[in-house]
Amino acid sequence: MTDHSLPPGLHRDTLAVRTALERSQYGENSEALFLTSSFVQPDAETSARRFAGTEDGFTYTRTSNPTVASFERRLAALEGTEAAIGASSGMGAILMMCMGLLKAGDHVVCSRSVFGSTLNLIGREFGKFGVETTFVSQTDVAEWKAAIRPTTKLLFAETPTNPLTDVCDIRALADLAHDAGALLAVDNCFCSPALQRPTELGADLVIHSGTKYLEGQGRVLAGAICGSAKLINEVFGPVVRTAGMALSPFNAWVVLKGLETLGIRMQAHCAGALALAQWLETQPGVSRVYYPGLKSHPQHELAMRQQSGMGGAVVSFDVLGDTPEVARANAFQVIDSTRVLSITANLGDTKTTITHPATTSHGRLTEAQRQAAGISQGLIRVAVGLDHLDDIKADLLRGLGTLA
Repeated sequence: MTDHSLPPGLHRDTLAVRTALERSQYGENSEALFLTSSFVQPDAETSARRFAGTEDGFTYTRTSNPTVASFERRLAALEGTEAAIGASSGMGAILMMCMGLLKAGDHVVCSRSVFGSTLNLIGREFGKFGVETTFVSQTDVAEWKAAIRPTTKLLFAETPTNPLTDVCDIRALADLAHDAGALLAVDNCFCSPALQRPTELGADLVIHSGTKYLEGQGRVLAGAICGSAKLINEVFGPVVRTAGMALSPFNAWVVLKGLETLGIRMQAHCAGALALAQWLETQPGVSRVYYPGLKSHPQHELAMRQQSGMGGAVVSFDVLGDTPEVARANAFQVIDSTRVLSITANLGDTKTTITHPATTSHGRLTEAQRQAAGISQGLIRVAVGLDHLDDIKADLLRGLGTLA
């Protein structure tokens, strides 16, 4: 069955529900789920051409799959890139990026405020293979510039960061990277393309953990890289085929359907997060709130320009404590007093989640690394879901009320 191609100029919300492979002969309105490891070929000659890559066609799901391809097309359309490639998780996508772009002797400049596993993967694991990394301030463009070497191949940042919501100037970092003959990759997990499209600001690659807001209900793991067709097809495609960090069709289908409600979900998440952040600033047991939508945030104006005027869905805050030990005990008291919020390190769910970053998402870092990233023992991260705001406030107040 042949579909009419979509007209140009469609809005993102329409692309989110319409972009996919053509319908099959059965005319399904909801995209089909192809649960198969391999695909039967019509004859040996066609099989040879498809395996050689000289003819389009599906051969083996580790290489390509119609459901995965539909997800990739939809995400690329939302990010405004030529192509996208799925991965088994967000960290799998970062691994794919590094394996495709880097070799021994290459140099990376990376924000020191990125996710803890990203710090370890780029700094420690790839260090074993001769890749050098310099970690710099998320927000100091001069520090990024000073760190660049003749061997620098990649600048990498996430914005806003996890969990302190620091915002980097994507345009400025893109200019630095391109002046040095390097690429800029931006992890867009916290904002999603509903709020922010980094390639419009000069980024070369966009990284996603589809596990988070793209999927939206905490059901599956998924990741992706968005970028030019040349990089996706010639650099990252061979890595996936060889190394096997492929996205499963079922997980791709779940995220594909999640993308259909991404825009409306992110509006609700952001509205709730802003209201919660404003409320937290008034609580006597809270010493500081981190949220880009607040005027008190150091990069508030930059965030509003880059993020469609919205602050995202993640709010972090420090509770009072004269010593790290007291601050940690107070943070645990707030977390353990909740009866509605989910105590889990995941985010992007319809259910509001709460976690202690110093012992979860950044628990495998050294104390020096945590301090450099600004992760204190009194820090709590709340990823605001779709629970009623009054219930979220009341749940946090059970513990916060004991600290005043």
